[in-house]
Amino acid sequence: MAEKEKNILNTIDSPDDLKKIPEDDLIQLCKELREKIIDECSEHPGHFGAGLGVVELTVALHYVFDAPYDNIVWDVGHQAYPHKILTGRRENFCTNRQYKGLSGFPKRTESKYDAFGTGHSSTSISAALGMAVAAKLNGEEDRQSIAIIGDGAMTGGLAFEGLNNAGINNANLLVILNDNNMAIDPNVGGMNEYLLDITTSKTYNKLKEDIWHILGRINKISPGARNFIQKIDNSVKSLMLRQSNLFEALGFRYFGPVDGHDVNHLIKVLRDLKDIKGPKLLHCITVKGKGFKQAEIDQTTWHAPGKFNKETGEIIKESKPNTPPKFQDVFGHTILELAHTNPKIVGITPAMPSGCSLNIMMKEMPERCFDVGIAEQHAVTFSAGLAAQGHVPFCNIYSSFMQRAFDQVIHDVALQKLNVVFCLDRGGLVGADGATHHGAFDLASFRCIPNMTIASPLNEEELRNMMYTAQLPDQGPFSIRYPRGNGTMVEWHTPFKELTIGKGRCLIEGNDIAIVSIGAIGNEALKAIQKTTDRSVAFYDMRFLKPLDEELLHGVFRKFKKIITLEDGTIVGGLGSAVLEFMADHGYSAKIVRLGIPDHFVEHGSQQQLYHECGYDCESICQTICSI
Repeated sequence: MAEKEKNILNTIDSPDDLKKIPEDDLIQLCKELREKIIDECSEHPGHFGAGLGVVELTVALHYVFDAPYDNIVWDVGHQAYPHKILTGRRENFCTNRQYKGLSGFPKRTESKYDAFGTGHSSTSISAALGMAVAAKLNGEEDRQSIAIIGDGAMTGGLAFEGLNNAGINNANLLVILNDNNMAIDPNVGGMNEYLLDITTSKTYNKLKEDIWHILGRINKISPGARNFIQKIDNSVKSLMLRQSNLFEALGFRYFGPVDGHDVNHLIKVLRDLKDIKGPKLLHCITVKGKGFKQAEIDQTTWHAPGKFNKETGEIIKESKPNTPPKFQDVFGHTILELAHTNPKIVGITPAMPSGCSLNIMMKEMPERCFDVGIAEQHAVTFSAGLAAQGHVPFCNIYSSFMQRAFDQVIHDVALQKLNVVFCLDRGGLVGADGATHHGAFDLASFRCIPNMTIASPLNEEELRNMMYTAQLPDQGPFSIRYPRGNGTMVEWHTPFKELTIGKGRCLIEGNDIAIVSIGAIGNEALKAIQKTTDRSVAFYDMRFLKPLDEELLHGVFRKFKKIITLEDGTIVGGLGSAVLEFMADHGYSAKIVRLGIPDHFVEHGSQQQLYHECGYDCESICQTICSI
């Protein structure tokens, strides 16, 4: 019997199969599902802790609701691994986040069960509300729309906009708040404190639970008993919690908190909620990393730990002597070094202190570092306010997430010429996180903004010098973008040097072809030039996309008729476009080949695999040199 029980998961290829499992066997199924995630993620790295925390919730959701007819939207998507395994992707889950394999996030083109693509946070409520309203307009009154949002994502303004609109729409929407008190780093802000207050009010929740079950029995005799108690519920909460309920103030009927790891109780609750019309919110308490001791204890490290030994919990690190540091760590150490000499420097991050390495400065100068939660728009305008009062904020946001605050960059920073330093981590192709996380657009989108300086370092020394230059007086808006991963310099801790804004440099002289590059991707060109010995190739590191080094480009066009532009960003509107515009504006003529991210969304894989696919790894650059 025990041996048979271990094969429950292998019988499930769809939610329909899941519904055939007796409820008594669901605890065993959850155990197997958790073991499957641990087994696969130990060998094929991915986002680990979030999926473990929603195993029971995922099973309960697919047991009660009828996907894909019912729309289930997973916010951020880190939580969606159990969902993927239960919806026909169990056998292929070993390809998760690998080149040409499954996406690490819900993806509409991958499965009919992925109702909405979610790689960035805080989008689920708005999307699910749109689906709920569409169902109402289509006369599908029985169709359910469910948003599962992590409490970290509740710090994002978009989530509140969705809640606010849903409360007055009266659409058939269920929001499930997965409250584990963790995003990637520990949650911050008033919402976090508020949820803790609700969660710890055991007296109120025990009373509500008891009354609700009693009324369920009375309801069979006197229909409407539960409806009546809802009318006095808010006043009871105000009395016992000494505060009103935020969600009910927004027009939601609030239920919970409930144990997010009691699969059988969750099924009962969800069945009840399925019959209640209008907007409602179920507050589930879960543990990120549930079922794997180390992930429960150190939730930040085990958010996405890489390969690990599932028996011992040891994270497997490839130890390579004399390995250059990650760009993010160079940022972290450098901002602390600069902050010691410039008391006006402050650091800002939207919920990514460890991801961007601002935690290095946070440990030593906590009063000068600010984690504002998953709120990029606020991060930018908050930085603008600091700059308006004479401080020099280093606002560190991943390139992909910077897209969410484009208006704030223009209206609140650039228009007022405020000295905010945008450090855009993960610029370019980031690898396994795929299309939602590639930093493809910052060079092109920032290039059209007046007053903006745009810089990108070739290596760690350049990053340090750009950061040093950016914090000098009266520099105005200053963007520094750098890639995910390691640089090239083992001895990276070099003395600071002020750079001349808008000045590039020639690193290799040549007579036949010129490669004009910006950023760390230029190292692929340097390797290609070393391999291509039969052509005389010059290499120019632009350093700055804006202002453009026109003196350098005049020299390039006077000397070369064959020019390759290289950037780890979209070729639409980036460096290649800038060079073509310069050529047209000044009457030059040359054959120009632009290398960069093509005009489509690039899927996931390793960075080198994607560089090759897009035609700008070392090998591809060699081929371009030979063919031009």
